[in-house]
Amino acid sequence: MDCLVTHASVIRAAVDAALQTDAAEVLVGDAPIQGCDFNALIQTTGLDAWARERMAQEPRFKGVRDFRRTTCVLVHGVRVAEENIQSEDHFTLFDLGRESLLEPISDNRSRFRVAWYDHRLMAKTHHPGVHQYLVAKEVVDADVIINLPKLKTHKKAGVTCALKNLIGINGNKEYLPHHRVGGPKTGGDNYPDDGIVKRALEYVSDRQNVTSSYTGGMVWHLFFAVLARASRYGGDRVGMDGSWSGNDTIWRTCLDLNRILLYGRADGTMSDEMQRRVIHIADAVIAGQGNGPLAPEPLDLGLLIGGSNAAAIDWVGAQLLAYAPEKDRSGAPRFRSVSLADCKCSQQRRASDRRLGHGRSENTSRPHPKACISPGRLAGCGSRSAARAIGRGRTAIWHGGRIGGTAGRLKLDATVRLHLVSNLASRPQVIQRPRWPPQRRQHRLPNRGHRRLRRRRETSCDSQGPSRGRVGDHC
Repeated sequence: MDCLVTHASVIRAAVDAALQTDAAEVLVGDAPIQGCDFNALIQTTGLDAWARERMAQEPRFKGVRDFRRTTCVLVHGVRVAEENIQSEDHFTLFDLGRESLLEPISDNRSRFRVAWYDHRLMAKTHHPGVHQYLVAKEVVDADVIINLPKLKTHKKAGVTCALKNLIGINGNKEYLPHHRVGGPKTGGDNYPDDGIVKRALEYVSDRQNVTSSYTGGMVWHLFFAVLARASRYGGDRVGMDGSWSGNDTIWRTCLDLNRILLYGRADGTMSDEMQRRVIHIADAVIAGQGNGPLAPEPLDLGLLIGGSNAAAIDWVGAQLLAYAPEKDRSGAPRFRSVSLADCKCSQQRRASDRRLGHGRSENTSRPHPKACISPGRLAGCGSRSAARAIGRGRTAIWHGGRIGGTAGRLKLDATVRLHLVSNLASRPQVIQRPRWPPQRRQHRLPNRGHRRLRRRRETSCDSQGPSRGRVGDHC
């Protein structure tokens, strides 16, 4: 699990740091995938016992909260859901309308989808002129948000980090479009190539998601399994649900949520001024590569990434995972409104953050001369320098020292809510020295190291077949 979710030691350190300030209230919360057993998760990671002990010691700490309104379990492949766990009174409804980044790809054909949910519900929340999100009140009532994502690969978004992690502030997944039905030729982004089998899979999947009968769900599930096997026999290796680089939907949803997080008022309206401060600290000590986000393989980087601009954090994370975000169809639009060049990270200041949140295109061509710290210069940077950089609105990468020492120097005040993803079992709080992906260190290896690296790749290819997308696989 080290490469799957944010480590518990990062969360504990962030809470301890927040409680050292004058914060009136500190809360840890998230809305994980619908099939996650939240209670089992926090028990396994030790956060349950830690939260009870911390609440007894400090009344300002309000514990760990699950923001989901819907959960489910899969019984023989059939989704059995528990709906409306929490009242809508605990959430704030935002409607971005025609200012949403989803508006340019909206039509009256109800094409938006998210896996395992009734598409008819999403048709009510997202259609031309209407784009609604249901955000937890604990988030919109906060003055400071500390976003603690895990850096890993993602089949739909390419990389999941600061922006994709904002999915966890929304209570119902039917408010979160992840892809559109059909292929590019028919105006969708569910898969790259159209075909009768894929269209049949979409139809069966929709019928399975709308049925209220367990027997009916079993029948549709069997049909889906047969069609999916036929698709694989036909050479398909992409599958469904927009799990490919041409997904043109999910990044728009993430940027809509980022705009709400920055400019959304507690009454559900949008402001022209920032409503809260957001700090992003990404856990890349052990990142996730390969088949992310649910089945990644560990990639030991030994790094934390911090900053106040979510797009800058994602850009650095993509580089660490050996992606070229400016060349990826789903990744490039995220960074289009922010000037980020190579590893110098010439991040624009407040105006860029606002444009990213709003999705506007006004031109702000005056970058801050020291707006972002180069990964190269900060590779050996200590926690104090990194914390100062974050406090000045820069993006920083650091290692070494104790996490608590770093987080403790972040200046927070007023009411604080922490938006965090789920976490892991205990682990020493000493960050390891950075270890870059193989292709980034090849030129530093001696000849003997090159031969070992080549032999390892050849052995991996011979034993496992074609590369599965792991960082460093070039065979």
